Amino acid sequence: MKRRLTALFVTSTLLSGPLAHAESFDLQALIAAAKKEQPITVYASTGKIVQQAKAFSEQYGLQATGVKADAPQIIEIMSREAQAKNVRTDVAIVEDAPAGMTQLINKGYAQSWVPEDLRGNIAARYQQPLTVVLAPNVFAYNTEHHTTCPVTNIWQLTEPQWHGRVAMQDPTSKPAYTDWFSQMETHYDQQIRDAYQQAFGKPLQTDEKSATAAFVKALAGNGVLLTHSDNDAASAIGAPDGKTDFVGLVSTAKFRDNKLGMKLGLCSGMKPFIGWNYPSFGVIATGSHSPNTAKLFIHYLLTAEGIAPQGVDGKMSTNQTVKLPADEASGIEKYRAELMEYLTATAKNDWKSRQDWQDIWSLNYQK
Repeated sequence: MKRRLTALFVTSTLLSGPLAHAESFDLQALIAAAKKEQPITVYASTGKIVQQAKAFSEQYGLQATGVKADAPQIIEIMSREAQAKNVRTDVAIVEDAPAGMTQLINKGYAQSWVPEDLRGNIAARYQQPLTVVLAPNVFAYNTEHHTTCPVTNIWQLTEPQWHGRVAMQDPTSKPAYTDWFSQMETHYDQQIRDAYQQAFGKPLQTDEKSATAAFVKALAGNGVLLTHSDNDAASAIGAPDGKTDFVGLVSTAKFRDNKLGMKLGLCSGMKPFIGWNYPSFGVIATGSHSPNTAKLFIHYLLTAEGIAPQGVDGKMSTNQTVKLPADEASGIEKYRAELMEYLTATAKNDWKSRQDWQDIWSLNYQK
């Protein structure tokens, strides 16, 4: 009887109020309640979601279908379903934090829920809303050309010797990069200013609104090789037979290609950071017909087993007890503290400033 009442409470909490306000948690009761519900559909921007949904289904004797789609597609699907009051998507892992916050959570189309039994393992900054996984974008170099990273300070990327030899995705089409600029200016601008002093031995003098804006302007003007994909950036940097020596930004997932002959190396020790962690929210659709199964899936993703398929790509669980696999290709686990942390508390500002940063980049970009 106690378990049955707990299961009913779990369900009623989901249906009647914000998911983040659940006050009790009983995993077995949640599983029992989920077994009475319909199958769920889960969206994410990684193909690994198919594997994760299958493993979840096998573990709990439930049915979850994973679907890969880009973040804009996911947001569009969930928004349309909510507006039509025909919810078919139950869970989404949204890797565009500002858009997810603005277009889904703030509009009430999706809700955040943090499992009570795992709350103590997740930093408070990742709980409102729940960030499930962090994806590192890191500075990389070619180990065929250098034994260690030839760049030790991000301001070096603006110098003539690296003109035309920095590879990265185009910030005008990759929002994660403009969000990075915004986060640097909002939270780390003094570190960018200090890094300039360390690089050149003199204080930064600029008419720009911030040290970050000065850096972005200088980087854009240094002939950066802009790519349409992470694969293209990684190929430019890590090609084993590459004649041009590039450094640049890639996701840690690309380091898996070193097994295929690529020569990517991690720029550990770079100041003021070696890259940044980009968050993906885990949200449950408001009006899901299977709220307990949706909750159980979120809980599963926060476990070592649940996140494992993404862990091999260097993607980090926000559950601090979960570490990356020992054979993860980039070695980022050892240098986790050197990554710039994305603070979702100001994600709304990142959303509002995207066009401004794209304009700064476009106006100053030179090949």
